[in-house]
Amino acid sequence: QVQLVESGGGLVQAGGSLRLSCAASGLSFSGYGMGWFRQAPGKEREFVAAINRSSGSTYYADSVKGRFTISRDNAKNTVYLQMNSLKPEDTADYYCAAQRSRRTVASVTRAGQYDYWGQGTQVTVSS
Repeated sequence: QVQLVESGGGLVQAGGSLRLSCAASGLSFSGYGMGWFRQAPGKEREFVAAINRSSGSTYYADSVKGRFTISRDNAKNTVYLQMNSLKPEDTADYYCAAQRSRRTVASVTRAGQYDYWGQGTQVTVSS
């Protein structure tokens, strides 16, 4: 059974940092692209960041570029999201997702193009 388990969420002050982790099991981790999405109350799930299977390419939403960094450790079957300079608008539930194959580059930004999802971890940024 495929499982993605996020951790590292919590409450942080604006300007602070947080690192999220996503531990994967039940799949060949290095064969999947990995992404992070977030969903705030009353809003649609939105793309945050993604990383290719080989860790050779990364993708970021404009809203987080320069502040967030996605990385992966294939030996540990884990993907990370380092979040710096956090803003109140970053408050959301953050989800880890795995993509088996990619039709287009743009597909990494679309939630519907991912095959497996974690249960999410909550991030709250106070002003």
